[in-house]
Amino acid sequence: MKIKILIFAVLFIACQTGAQKNADNPDVPEGFTSIFNGEDLTGWIIPGGDNGHWKIIDGVIDYDAESEAPEDKNLWTEKEFGDFELFADWRIKETPWDNPRVPLIMPDGTHKLNEKGEEIKMVVPDSDSGILLRGQGKSQVNIWCWPIGSGEVYGYRMDVEMPAEVVKAVTPITNADHNIGEWNTFKITVRGNVLTVELNGKLVIDQAELPGLPERGPIGLQHHGNKENGEWVSPPSLVQFKNIYVKEL
Repeated sequence: MKIKILIFAVLFIACQTGAQKNADNPDVPEGFTSIFNGEDLTGWIIPGGDNGHWKIIDGVIDYDAESEAPEDKNLWTEKEFGDFELFADWRIKETPWDNPRVPLIMPDGTHKLNEKGEEIKMVVPDSDSGILLRGQGKSQVNIWCWPIGSGEVYGYRMDVEMPAEVVKAVTPITNADHNIGEWNTFKITVRGNVLTVELNGKLVIDQAELPGLPERGPIGLQHHGNKENGEWVSPPSLVQFKNIYVKEL
């Protein structure tokens, strides 16, 4: 009887350990390919002169927003993609800078005005990054702390030459972000120049047209933020990424 109990205990511990391992390192979804191996930045182009600010810590891509690259500080895949689905887990580590210029964004993508016709601004503890599509900074699926929520395409929403229907479509339907410091999951689908974004299982961008989106290009993780006299003067990309999987369509 004691031997049976001991065997059962060993098997129970093994199962529990295995379950935890699977939770921490989920399998790649069927039909998808991992583009981050959890060990190094193989398959990614580290900005020239970065000096170690894009790095791996505890199996995740970690960024401190202080790349020393003289030009493009973003992290790009070596491979280019056309139509694809992408899963990516991300989290904002902290928000050390208060952004005093955050607008109140309406459902149609415009900014709410006060009685004087001036934009209403609010102060929000902020961090800022994103997933860049097909090698183009303008086609960025935002990661940040604005009340509108992550997932919007700021470059298109703020383009005054874009039609009203484009501006509305790239504005999040809902704020689906988890709390700061917690992990979030994007599912990003790009077909032609049409973008759909799910965040934490909720639809936030529904088939938004991105006029002028290149046919192919790399996927990027965005740098944002800078310091003056050792202090942040814009929202930094204090972010981490893991479990990045892509399926070409």
